[in-house]
Amino acid sequence: MGAVSALGVPTVEELGWLTVDDAAAAGIARRVAVDCAHRLGFSEQRAGEVAIVAAELASNLHRHADAGALSVRCLRRGDVGGIELIAVDAGPGMADLLLSSRDGTSTAGTLGIGLGAVGRLSDSATGYSQPGRGTVFTAQLWPETTVPQTRARVAGLSRPIIGERVCGDRYAARAAADGSLLVLVADGLGHGSLAAAAAAAVVDAFLASSLEAPAGIVEHVHRAVSHTRGAAASVARLGGGSVHFAGLGNVAGTIAFPDGDRRGMVSMPGIVGHQSRAVREFSYELPAEGVVVLHSDGVSDRWSLRDYPGLARREPLLVAATLLRDAGVRRDDACVAVARGGEPA
Repeated sequence: MGAVSALGVPTVEELGWLTVDDAAAAGIARRVAVDCAHRLGFSEQRAGEVAIVAAELASNLHRHADAGALSVRCLRRGDVGGIELIAVDAGPGMADLLLSSRDGTSTAGTLGIGLGAVGRLSDSATGYSQPGRGTVFTAQLWPETTVPQTRARVAGLSRPIIGERVCGDRYAARAAADGSLLVLVADGLGHGSLAAAAAAAVVDAFLASSLEAPAGIVEHVHRAVSHTRGAAASVARLGGGSVHFAGLGNVAGTIAFPDGDRRGMVSMPGIVGHQSRAVREFSYELPAEGVVVLHSDGVSDRWSLRDYPGLARREPLLVAATLLRDAGVRRDDACVAVARGGEPA
């Protein structure tokens, strides 16, 4: 699950992942997305367009992809709700995603209107693809009410362990008073509903707090969630060309560069809500080309942005989804959050 309260960035409710392994998955994706649209007050016409986009993305995964999965998420900006769809697959990928998204382009003898329809009906749609490695494609749809589209500085994505419907890993973000960006990832101990409840309590305490120093936030959260089974959690603050970082437990924080260079950030041993040494905060330089990646231990640290040409400069959600696809461990809950410096949140 995820939540974001930074200015201009929607809060996120993850409805779950759909494995696309047969033709029936398109119908399931359509129903989940339309149910969300109705809950958010979409008109029947716009809900019908949501159905088309969900079905096209799922059908495209079934026809062309390997290990395809689709995430459906409810978004909120103030009183306005939207829908986000994230399609992820492990191959065969496309050399020119822009060309493949045009009407009439097909690699399977079909009419080739799937991604073209997705682009036309969505308020925003984008993707990243590599031949032989797969594709990530995201689409947002909002109601007829005009919702300003802003380039997100932070995004995240989580996925439960196989066999569970809820995920014990969550991310959240909010803006500090000076416009810097605060990002958190929490990993509830274990799996299932109790882990999810622990991570949700961490997120709630983070969002409700007015504290802005990462070490102070971690200490506050530690005191606030003692009624849960506990979690690992890390907090990063990005702004002014630097990142401040503090954590307890095994939520990793990394500054990553397009050329593959990485710098790990230090988290202290402990369990938020139960066991804690003195929390320490560390400061690191954050050059303009660097991105900050926080992830739970359900994601292997054996990744490098060098393997994904151009990805570091793309939307944070594309980076998060790609890393979750390739480095996520299926025998554990997993969560990735990606943030960059830049203009105020």
